[in-house]
Amino acid sequence: MDHATLISRTVAFVKETLQHAEGGHDWWHIDRVWTNARYIARHEDCDLLIVELAALLHDIADSKFHNGDEEIGPATAAEFLHSQGVDQEIITHVQQIIRHMSFKASFGEVSFHSKELAVVQDADRLDAIGAIGIARAFTYGGHKGREIYNPDIPHNLNMTKEQYKNTTAPTINHFYEKLLLLKDKINTPTARQMAQQRHTFMEQFLEQFYSEVSPE
Repeated sequence: MDHATLISRTVAFVKETLQHAEGGHDWWHIDRVWTNARYIARHEDCDLLIVELAALLHDIADSKFHNGDEEIGPATAAEFLHSQGVDQEIITHVQQIIRHMSFKASFGEVSFHSKELAVVQDADRLDAIGAIGIARAFTYGGHKGREIYNPDIPHNLNMTKEQYKNTTAPTINHFYEKLLLLKDKINTPTARQMAQQRHTFMEQFLEQFYSEVSPE
């Protein structure tokens, strides 16, 4: 199967699978990550097919919505790719990217690296910051019934992976516990340039937020 046909079929599969997904992890999140990944990949020496497949399938079954099961995503992606006759070597690489690209994966020892992982991870992290990142954070917070802000619950920069996965802290805490940390975790020069402006926008948002909470 040629590249274009496989990508077209993958897009259709993802759109159908995620048609009822939470707004921060729906098809349009995938589309933005896919777009960012292709843009970054043009400046990197990497396998574009693997980048595109991993970007499209990275949230096909996010563990947050499947009782914390971190293998359902890689398994779902593999089942689809097998059905399309994709080579096992490509499938395994895509699965490894899905397993290792999330922020929570960085809590433990990272045992897998590839140029394609770096590209897709950067694309996903870019969608977690800036104006879109802010919108996604509050969408997910609302979906989980979390408070927007509670000054009596301080943010925690020393969480374990399990604590991070199970946190119920207000959404504003998430800025300090993840979003503001992402700029310094970007892998590629292209994405670093893109991340800086988005990071600055989040800082400006928080400054405005606190000025409205406690006007002087």
